[in-house]
Amino acid sequence: MADDRTSEQEREEQYMTTMKRKGEHIRICLQEQVQSIGIETGFDQYRFRHCALPELAYSEVDMTTTFLDKRMNAPLLVSSMTGGTGEASMINRRLAEAAESRGWAMGLGSMRAAIENEKLAETFVVRREAPTIPIIANIGAVQLNYGYGVDQCRRAVELAEADGLVLHLNSMQEVFQPEGDTDFRGLLARIGDVCRYAGVPVGIKEVGWGIDAKTATALIEAGAAFIDVAGAGGTSWSQVEKYRSSDPLRADAAAAFADWGIPTEECVREVRAALPDSYIIASGGLRNGVDAAKAIALGADLAGYGRSLLAGAAMKNDGVNELQKQMEQIEFELRTAMFGIGAGSLPELRSTASLVKR
Repeated sequence: MADDRTSEQEREEQYMTTMKRKGEHIRICLQEQVQSIGIETGFDQYRFRHCALPELAYSEVDMTTTFLDKRMNAPLLVSSMTGGTGEASMINRRLAEAAESRGWAMGLGSMRAAIENEKLAETFVVRREAPTIPIIANIGAVQLNYGYGVDQCRRAVELAEADGLVLHLNSMQEVFQPEGDTDFRGLLARIGDVCRYAGVPVGIKEVGWGIDAKTATALIEAGAAFIDVAGAGGTSWSQVEKYRSSDPLRADAAAAFADWGIPTEECVREVRAALPDSYIIASGGLRNGVDAAKAIALGADLAGYGRSLLAGAAMKNDGVNELQKQMEQIEFELRTAMFGIGAGSLPELRSTASLVKR
């Protein structure tokens, strides 16, 4: 009986610790300077050559696509962000409602909290708000070295009623995180097991430092269904963890890593060249629909947006409307860029010769 009480107490302490960490992440991303410093996404190196005679009607520009066997109105994704607190639950529901209304896909934040404590599972349940769009469950890949396996991954998919699963890679964040898990040995084989037995397509994403061609190739060979390169130039999680750290060494060291990572543009271009037939998502610092157009022209299949949507999602009043306006503007910018180069469809955008180096 005493052991049961101790175990219950430990679970409750872990529950409170997780809620505190997730809440701090949201607050820091909304209030502090967490942008990478000294490194950009790379999209500003490119521009589209204008086509004065596009020979198509603006209304005919077709941005529809499919992902995880579901139709989408645009090749756009709400990137994985949060979960695990009451505030995160509301943020996820607003994001899901807006994504459903616009026909975007949606990635959920790390679901480790839900696996470890059923009290937090509800914060990731958004299928009611988003019955038709692709939803991606999410587990940290490193947890496969800390007791997680196929069963826990399947549980995350089941809880979220998800169409796919992403295993995120966040080695640098784990180093700076006070409670970080930093044993990344032997993960490729374990990732391969999850890809084979999870029962849904399994993708891999970074969290903002990028995936290079060598790593992406090894992951695809291990069975990954898609790669989200999540390159540098947007949120830096060493910067985020700096604001949480009680360790002066790690907090001071974060400044040395503010420009760490591979620019998103470089990741997309490099991974597409190495894997011409693989499914690639471009995320990491995308600001607008023109960035999405550039990412797709460089080789991406989808473009993802994260922290740029967080402020709208965190609004207690009218958050869904604010998100819908942001998403509509991104779509308008993407469609207009396609029209401006005479690309009437996503395949035409991907094969365009109109994207040039400045």
